[in-house]
Amino acid sequence: MIYPSVEELSQNGKYNRYVLCIATAKCARMVTDEYVHQREQAEKLIANKETDKSLASMIKRDIRDEKAVKNAINRIYQGDYRIDDDSINLIEQD
Repeated sequence: MIYPSVEELSQNGKYNRYVLCIATAKCARMVTDEYVHQREQAEKLIANKETDKSLASMIKRDIRDEKAVKNAINRIYQGDYRIDDDSINLIEQD
């Protein structure tokens, strides 16, 4: 991946590659869980004939069309999540 670079993600050396890797993996899991939840909800609606929309149209485009890791990197870079230094946890920004 070229953009954003590791240097940009590390916030001027604040985080090393290990921390970025762990944080990205945790965020990618959160993205995957979000996708699974939205898909389950959409499948229930379709099974109960409560909607005539397609399955794909009921799932957010960014998590449907992009890989989870790419979404995770973009969310961390955009500031949607921030890295908690002590335990390498992600905190969702409001």
